[in-house]
Amino acid sequence: MAQNPPEGYTAVTPYLYYKDSDAALEFVTRAFGAKEKFKMTGEDGKVAHAEVEFDGAVVMFGTPGPDYKSPNELGGRTVGIYIYVDDVDAHFEHVKGAGAKITSETTDQFYGDRSFGCEDPEGHQWWFATHVKEVPMEEMEAAMASSS
Repeated sequence: MAQNPPEGYTAVTPYLYYKDSDAALEFVTRAFGAKEKFKMTGEDGKVAHAEVEFDGAVVMFGTPGPDYKSPNELGGRTVGIYIYVDDVDAHFEHVKGAGAKITSETTDQFYGDRSFGCEDPEGHQWWFATHVKEVPMEEMEAAMASSS
């Protein structure tokens, strides 16, 4: 599913906070195509910590306690998760059909990616992309300057 990111990028493992990690695990695996890697349940039988994998890239999440809030509970977005996939157009159709809130349609970006944005049910921002071409830094800088 996922392709390697452009040269010079490395792996980072984000940790997302959810009010309902059981529902988050179900949604992220069904809608985004992640594979469940690990799940730990608390005394109440609910997911306390989970790890999902996108072709080697891991995202962790859990419901650590009342001091931690999801973006919807905070009333705004706190982070964006950016994941490379082999076919962003096919992934877009799957994600849209699975009920994710689409925040940005699939578009070719000036920096060489084709991407789209969406939110999960608790408001975490997700971006999926396919790197389609290498763009020289001068061309990226010119594109940024003309858009401001």
